[in-house]
Amino acid sequence: MYPDHTTRPPTARAMELHHPTPLPTTAPTPVTSVQPHAVPAVASIVLPDGRIVTGYAVSPMQPEPVVAKPPISRAAVNVALGGVGFLAVCGGLLLLTSFIAALAALVAQLVTLAAVIFGGWIAVQVFSASGHRGGTTVNIRKAVIKRSHFHG
Repeated sequence: MYPDHTTRPPTARAMELHHPTPLPTTAPTPVTSVQPHAVPAVASIVLPDGRIVTGYAVSPMQPEPVVAKPPISRAAVNVALGGVGFLAVCGGLLLLTSFIAALAALVAQLVTLAAVIFGGWIAVQVFSASGHRGGTTVNIRKAVIKRSHFHG
């Protein structure tokens, strides 16, 4: 498919011969028309205005056998089942909204409780007089102040 490299001498290249494969010759089969086993009868009808209509006789259509219908229609059953499913979904949605409202109320109560407890803890820290706050305690009533130095 691709040529050999040109670095080889021309005598080193192999010669390739391709012989086409002949197709088998077969005679085509002749097309023959197939006649029906029974030729239908041709009927002619004279219309009241004098015209004649000719054509093949057609056998009358046989009606399909009547199937016994169920006492309840399928459409009615489908509508009823759809109504039951709709009611089930509405009930589930009602329960879901009730659950969400209860959860929101619980969160609000927990936030309020946390605010009350934290506010009470802050109030106790601010207003307690007996609590030790750490650091150095200096009794100012006994101190003598000279040149911004405390002497005791």
